[in-house]
Amino acid sequence: MERSFQIENLAVKTYGETKAMGAAAADYVAGKLRAAINKKGAANIILATGASQFSFLEALQTKEIDWGKITVFHLDEYKGISEAHPASFRKYLKERILNRVAPKKIYFLNGDAPNLELEIKNYEEALQAHPIDIACIGIGENGHIAFNDPAVADFKDPKLVKVVELDEACRNQQLGEGWFPTFDDVPKEALTLTITAIMSCKAISCVVPDERKAQAVYNSLYGVISTNCPASILRTHPESVLFLDKGSASMIK
Repeated sequence: MERSFQIENLAVKTYGETKAMGAAAADYVAGKLRAAINKKGAANIILATGASQFSFLEALQTKEIDWGKITVFHLDEYKGISEAHPASFRKYLKERILNRVAPKKIYFLNGDAPNLELEIKNYEEALQAHPIDIACIGIGENGHIAFNDPAVADFKDPKLVKVVELDEACRNQQLGEGWFPTFDDVPKEALTLTITAIMSCKAISCVVPDERKAQAVYNSLYGVISTNCPASILRTHPESVLFLDKGSASMIK
């Protein structure tokens, strides 16, 4: 059962089941992609990873979308791990969607690039050349969006991509989701799109299932808009939708 409401600019939609939440987000994103293709003959999308995106990505690949006209970017990647690593976000996106839908072009953030400064410069240039029609993101347990944890989040970041240090809560989440065998195996740094890059996208779809995210969702919706909960900035975006399931919506007033 769906419930919809708005907090400032942010539309919030809650669903009883995670699968229904993912399907609704996929419908919204597919609509934005089709509209962009109809208007300009092409579309640009950013995709997130992690356990939170499973139901959404599964549903998205069933939609009628002309992937041959879509350029894909991704949100973040661990510093120093190869694409073959089980926790690599490049590997995740290829296996969960990209190999199946065959987009026109994919820009990957290579966290193991020999020259990270050049990697970041090239990625920023690609982003600037492809204004993003829809960013598909999540919210971390610490309120982060992409890998912009509270300590490194900057609402006026001059960069579009940067290397960040991951905080303990973020690294514990990666461990808890089963991506790494021990806490010490979780990388301490990552490459991430900044909040400036995310907020400059024309539309944002934010998919957040699971009760362990309920506090972060509550803080995002009802707390002060500040980097203490980076996702709170979504309330200022003119075209953003937050998709929740029963667990993640459990603290909502």
